[in-house]
Amino acid sequence: MTPVTLEAFIDHLSIPKSCELNKPVFKKLFLENGVLDIADKTALKDDVDKIRWLYTLKPATINVAAYVDSERDFSEIAVLQVELTSAKRLKRIATFIQRSIPYPLILLFTQENQVCLSVSDKRINQADKEKWVVEDPLYTDWIDLATQTAAQAAFLEDCTINSFSFVNFLSFYKSLSERVIAINCAVHSGRYERAMADNIENKPSESRLERLRELEKLNMQKTEIANKLKKERQVGRQVELNTKIKQINDVIEKIRETI
Repeated sequence: MTPVTLEAFIDHLSIPKSCELNKPVFKKLFLENGVLDIADKTALKDDVDKIRWLYTLKPATINVAAYVDSERDFSEIAVLQVELTSAKRLKRIATFIQRSIPYPLILLFTQENQVCLSVSDKRINQADKEKWVVEDPLYTDWIDLATQTAAQAAFLEDCTINSFSFVNFLSFYKSLSERVIAINCAVHSGRYERAMADNIENKPSESRLERLRELEKLNMQKTEIANKLKKERQVGRQVELNTKIKQINDVIEKIRETI
């Protein structure tokens, strides 16, 4: 059954009780770590109501092996709930939380009965082993749990860790990343479909992410041209801009068919 409340969604994740922490994370932790700039501090103060560390997944608490190499340290995964009063700087907040906590993070942003999931690949900074490089941040759209679309319902049902890869924590994390990519693709295709079975390389999902990024870039270009078109008075220039929009739409349609 599709979860329709935040509590039901967290239960639906099916994370074992042995991983539960459920402790507050105080804003002071972020203010004192030296990672935040002035804009980050403003977002933390004005937009974040509270943060809870819901779960810590370790080999000792769940039957998943650590994955550690020269670039990544996926020896454990933390799940945090970030309750927002405003979502306007969500991506900034996600970035400084990811940079501040030295574990791969699953972030559940919440506002009333809405949820947004965010995951980011993290690599060890080769120049400074104490720091992390946050790459490929992914975010779902806000999902109102009471009024889900069919694609969102399918995504939420698919977000149970029992269907994730348990090979190691890197493949486990990629299982969720793949689902976030799939629901973002559904925004364009209208259907929620995972690209492939989980595996550690996940190359088809990476290719799918590249196409998704290209779609986002093309839509931004189209919006910019449409805004110019609204202000344009010369007929010849209007025709030129309309032609560009049609060309972009043709490319967008071709990519949509492949995601």
